[in-house]
Amino acid sequence: MKILNFGSLNIDKVYSVPHFVSAGETLSSTNYEEFPGGKGLNQSIALAKAGAEVYHTGKIGKDGLFLKDILSESNVNIDWIEETGTTTGHAIIQVSSSGENCILLFGGANKEITIDQINDVLVNFSQDDLLLLQNEINDLEYIVEKAHKKGLKIALNPSPINETITKLGFSKIDYLILNEIEAKAITGENMNDKIFQRLLSLNKQLKIVLTLGTEGVIYKDSVQEHRQPSYKVDAVDTTAAGDTFLGYFLSQISQHTDIKKSLQIAAKAASIAVTRKGAASSIPTWQEVIETI
Repeated sequence: MKILNFGSLNIDKVYSVPHFVSAGETLSSTNYEEFPGGKGLNQSIALAKAGAEVYHTGKIGKDGLFLKDILSESNVNIDWIEETGTTTGHAIIQVSSSGENCILLFGGANKEITIDQINDVLVNFSQDDLLLLQNEINDLEYIVEKAHKKGLKIALNPSPINETITKLGFSKIDYLILNEIEAKAITGENMNDKIFQRLLSLNKQLKIVLTLGTEGVIYKDSVQEHRQPSYKVDAVDTTAAGDTFLGYFLSQISQHTDIKKSLQIAAKAASIAVTRKGAASSIPTWQEVIETI
């Protein structure tokens, strides 16, 4: 199974701070670093490191050409990344002394995807393949509709959450991988049982992966439910935890690993990622994960 990630490509500008900046406050950063990023790029690298056959498509400006090199070095196919964007998308990330992060995004070229690009890319994939989407590019609704008509399986990570997601029809989505904040925004519910009930009412075939931070993960579909506790580690930077988990989980699914084992492997990969600084650079290799299972 090929996995097509139609996703964002960002430059992450990371500032280390004692605490997140408050309204009206001027705060000195103790350190500054740049990393390749974007949920799309992070997830493609995680997929590839976990052993998936992954193809990334998206758009960058000339200032982001190094992102293609980084993806290629991780064995991600980059044939369908366009370089015609104005400015490559970027993120300003604050990382607190406790390892938590907050992120300000600028979409840039990620928001300049054209209908022609979508059509030209999707023609290369079929019903045996899986499409992965996040909410950092434009025209999600069109991409979902076009891919669904071709019979592709569709996995959605609805981040960042906004009206584009809440108005999206979930009947065409196969895998929904989301956190508590996103789940509450989509369903209007606060309790996990109610969240699952509401989501499955939108699509009985939906496979839901609800990530709960330090509380672990819950998987649920119409016939089964699994809970995976988180691995306890000393977190340094949680920026790529969710992306690492998603990439490893979907990679295992694409290789027909059972749900319980897939969750365990993905949770272990995420636990390693949070002990390192950066986003893409913190994602562990398959060998690193397996050696610690």
